[in-house]
Amino acid sequence: MVNYICSKLLIIMQKNERIFENTEIAFSLKNDSELERAYFLFKMISVQPLVRIGTAATNFALKANLPIEGLIRATVFDHFCGGINEDDCLPVIEKMFSKGVSSVLDYSVEGKENENEFDNTVEKVLKIIDFAKNIDAIPIAVFKPTGLGKLSLYTKVGMNKSLDDTEQEAWNKVVYRYNIICNKAKENDVAVLIDAEESWMQDAADTLATEMMKTYNTEKPIVFNTLQMYRHDRLKFLKAEHKKAIKGGYYLGYKLVRGAYLEKENDRAKEQSYKSPICENKAATDANFNNGLKYIVDNLDNIFVFAGTHNEESSYLLMHLMKEKGLKNNDSRVWFGQLYGMSDHISFNLANLGYNVAKYIPFGPVKDVMPYLIRRAEENTSVAGQTGRELNLLNNEKKRRRSQYSM
Repeated sequence: MVNYICSKLLIIMQKNERIFENTEIAFSLKNDSELERAYFLFKMISVQPLVRIGTAATNFALKANLPIEGLIRATVFDHFCGGINEDDCLPVIEKMFSKGVSSVLDYSVEGKENENEFDNTVEKVLKIIDFAKNIDAIPIAVFKPTGLGKLSLYTKVGMNKSLDDTEQEAWNKVVYRYNIICNKAKENDVAVLIDAEESWMQDAADTLATEMMKTYNTEKPIVFNTLQMYRHDRLKFLKAEHKKAIKGGYYLGYKLVRGAYLEKENDRAKEQSYKSPICENKAATDANFNNGLKYIVDNLDNIFVFAGTHNEESSYLLMHLMKEKGLKNNDSRVWFGQLYGMSDHISFNLANLGYNVAKYIPFGPVKDVMPYLIRRAEENTSVAGQTGRELNLLNNEKKRRRSQYSM
């Protein structure tokens, strides 16, 4: 299958397709000042020492309760987040939907550790589902496993270790929270994506996600699990889950991503002397991701896919796989997804061609969303070529507009 994917990508590149270079479509929602702000932000993010210094300074200022939230809100927050609450996000949601891009509202508050906070997250996700059921622009909700329970608890359950009474009670609550959300999603016909996290907690999260799919994906996929394809075992896992679903008579939904915890995964494996679950290099990760896309498109009768990728080649590949199967661009079984504030050249150009596209729209109080924003800055700094690509596209659009204004 690897050879097939490689030859397919070669054909795509030989055809010299350039739809993602249309910056007029990509940045049609940004006025000149927003375009300049985006260029400034990515220029700053491109300098790694500045990201480190800025992160430390921002964390210090927030802990010291210095009045910087307004500055954060006017710059990095407004670029990568939709607002502080659901209503605050509506103008962003409506503007994007006017261009055919849907939204996945993502309550991006992280690092909570107690039962009340987990219950609050459930209430927030349920509210999002209620909010979404009457808004065509929001067909999908999302939650993180560790938003509903402690990472250490998932880890212990995944390792099949005995739980004491308190831990068992806590785990029963986690299972209950999953059911409450997934049942609500099915009742309101709103798909729900369950994000993936660190590999050492993922076995328990995967088992729970499969149970939810067995229960709620009886007519079509409502519950989607997430596969981080930088893990070399995920394609094998996908095929095994597919066999279970066929036998059990339920549908599968999967969000495919490359992965978000690479350094943490490799460092832990080295420290604890076990083989890293991460592919040996980026090429292997890319092949794994693309092979996953091919497998799902070959089995769309009972697996739906949400392709969460900022990679142009994988996006082109999925377009071609759909065309090869004779699928319409808006086939409901296939979605493309990107993060708000990133890869607009992919999102809006795909939507312009009629594909199903959704942007993750993070939201929450400015202070609580800072871990998410810091991770976005660090990701853009560390991923080779990503910030440079954004800067180049933004610069091209600036030049295009200057040329247009001078005519």
